[in-house]
Amino acid sequence: MRVTQSMLSNNFLKNISNSYEKMGKISEQMQTQKKITRPSDDPVVAMKGIAYRTSLTEVQQYKRNFGEAHNWIDNSDAAMDQATKALQRIRELTLQANNGTLEGDQRNSVAKEIEQLRDQLKEVANTKVGDKYLFNGADTLNAPVGDISGTKLDSNGNPIYEVSKNDTPVKLELSKGVYIQVNSRGKEIFSEDLFKNLNSLIEKLSPDKTDVDLGDDIKNLDSNINTLLNERATIGARSNRLELMEDRIDQQEVNATKLMSENEDADMEKVITDLITQESIQRASLGMGARIIQPTLLDFLR
Repeated sequence: MRVTQSMLSNNFLKNISNSYEKMGKISEQMQTQKKITRPSDDPVVAMKGIAYRTSLTEVQQYKRNFGEAHNWIDNSDAAMDQATKALQRIRELTLQANNGTLEGDQRNSVAKEIEQLRDQLKEVANTKVGDKYLFNGADTLNAPVGDISGTKLDSNGNPIYEVSKNDTPVKLELSKGVYIQVNSRGKEIFSEDLFKNLNSLIEKLSPDKTDVDLGDDIKNLDSNINTLLNERATIGARSNRLELMEDRIDQQEVNATKLMSENEDADMEKVITDLITQESIQRASLGMGARIIQPTLLDFLR
């Protein structure tokens, strides 16, 4: 086959174009520090990248859920700590009133203090973080405790206590398919019986009832305190589990980031070496092209 100058020129242009294309890819890798910039560059790397990125996004969402879970548990524990202290103070006052040494006015003072502590328990029951009530089950937009004075009566003449009985658990997904309850049982801790018994206790402490036995009230208070302590123990156990799960999620984030980096990130040492090599090839090709294209018949006649 006869090779003409035109064939040499066309082949040169084709090869130099391919060389520029390789230079372009290496240049993109240098600029983006990624192996590929489009799926067609390497479909396998692209598919793995999507999978790793999805996994990393899930892990980061779980980490945000952990923040919300800690918010629920830490604030619930702090609220229950306040409630425990209030109940213990009420028990202390009740014991003092039950020993028969207090005068009428002194019993009245005790009753006033217990009344304030009862109202404080109501405030604690209605603890709100952000726009969510912590002790009303899944109904986080409405306060669990309303009027607990016992002054409102129903159609039968019985006092009405506006205390929610919603105990629907609030669960957050903290790992794939693993849901942890983050709210406490407000229905058990701040029950209707609690406020009913406190009102009864306040009434028994009126100045003219110095001989009333408060033994049952003390037992009720002990029961309320034990319920609180048990709930705090439960929430403490959940908090410990959260910390263990959070450590695991942190490790999963590190692993997912590492896998994604190994799959997508360019090996810069190799990219720089390829660039230098390609530049050498480019210069050699251009030099060769200059020698192939430049000579004409006039060059041979000189």
